[in-house]
Amino acid sequence: MYRVIDVIGTSTQFWEDAATTAVKTASETLRDLRVAEVVEQDLHIEEEGGEIIFRTKLRLSLGTRSGTRTYTRRTISQRVSPGPPRVPPEHRPAL
Repeated sequence: MYRVIDVIGTSTQFWEDAATTAVKTASETLRDLRVAEVVEQDLHIEEEGGEIIFRTKLRLSLGTRSGTRTYTRRTISQRVSPGPPRVPPEHRPAL
């Protein structure tokens, strides 16, 4: 039996960093993480300064104790504080 939850991670660098942040944050409170499936990726553009925030939505599967029947879907959002350099223009996706 598996439990499934949706999580959203963010990063100012890359989608991969956003996914890693989501998994690391979830692993702080959840045990027995098994699979992370990328469900959606998008960008949020901050109004002031035009900062780009990479967002990755993951569906995480984790084991449950045998005999329990649990299926839960929650959303955990974790925002990464702005890191060193911003994404250079040549690495930004065309809008």
